[in-house]
Amino acid sequence: MIKKFLFLVAVFVMSTGFAFAQADASKADQAALDGIKGVGPKMSKAILAERKKGGEFKDWADFEKRVKGIKEKSARKLSEHGLTVNGQSRPGSPAKQGAHAKGADKSKGLQMVSGADPENGSKPTKVRGRPFPHKAADAASSTK
Repeated sequence: MIKKFLFLVAVFVMSTGFAFAQADASKADQAALDGIKGVGPKMSKAILAERKKGGEFKDWADFEKRVKGIKEKSARKLSEHGLTVNGQSRPGSPAKQGAHAKGADKSKGLQMVSGADPENGSKPTKVRGRPFPHKAADAASSTK
């Protein structure tokens, strides 16, 4: 039983490693480039065509200058999603390191916005601008 569990954990860890692969704009083929979030077939063809025409990219500035449609903002996002130039992430952009990097700043959990004081036992009145669900239940119980 433990061997099966350890095997499943190992498979899971290996599969998450492949899900967050990186691709180097100076060396990757079209399939690897398409695997980067934000790079579609059109952009990967443009990268490959420019690389064929002018050789490998020297750095991120050279990449941004030569590839049509890639400016500072899009280059930063591509770097965050795993694109590198000569093995380097774009300066000023955190490289994608794993499962937690993708949505670290965009929490999908509930966030208490107003009216909550756990020390005094009061309940929140709003969660992300919407009425908290217990409010309707409290109102229904108080009318009976």
